[in-house]
Amino acid sequence: MKHQRLILATRNAGKITELRAILTAADLDIELVGADAYPDVPDVKETGVTFAENALLKAHALARATGHPAVADDSGLCVDVLGGAPGIFSARWAGRHGDDQANLDLLLAQLSDIADEHRAAHFACAAALALPDGTERVVEGKLEGTLRHTPAGTGGFGYDPILQPEGDTRTCAELTADEKNAISHRGKAFRALAPVVRELLG
Repeated sequence: MKHQRLILATRNAGKITELRAILTAADLDIELVGADAYPDVPDVKETGVTFAENALLKAHALARATGHPAVADDSGLCVDVLGGAPGIFSARWAGRHGDDQANLDLLLAQLSDIADEHRAAHFACAAALALPDGTERVVEGKLEGTLRHTPAGTGGFGYDPILQPEGDTRTCAELTADEKNAISHRGKAFRALAPVVRELLG
């Protein structure tokens, strides 16, 4: 397989490390770099109404701007009793983007009267691959679980301290990084992306 550059639309070093490990495990000889490698490319407004739309917006913008294939993901928490919300608004549920604590506090307050059997939720992730010629693919990953009444654990970020994965007694924030990557929505989406990368960039 020829050596190809692939750009991941993130400035999060952890995400780059995770995808690089997955591509390496899939025996793909690809140079993966983050958006930091192209500081002049502006961030894309996430105006889509689904995770897939937002991921595609970011991937296409980066592929067009750099002339290289690009991967982007969008993810969030979907609560059954809230009809799938916060969903695409997960990072700004309390009004200000990226205030994890405020988002967590607001969601727990909204669900305070909801009994355990109705607290099903899942993390969802859509990962998109876009080529400079407009070719696109989207894959998705999910992590099913239930929401705790109080946060537990200091790992992870976002809503990790309140989502307890199916079949576990701990929250996502109580798992080790390796344990979380093995079952996470993003890990599943990125692993599903590996054969797509092989097909389109092979």
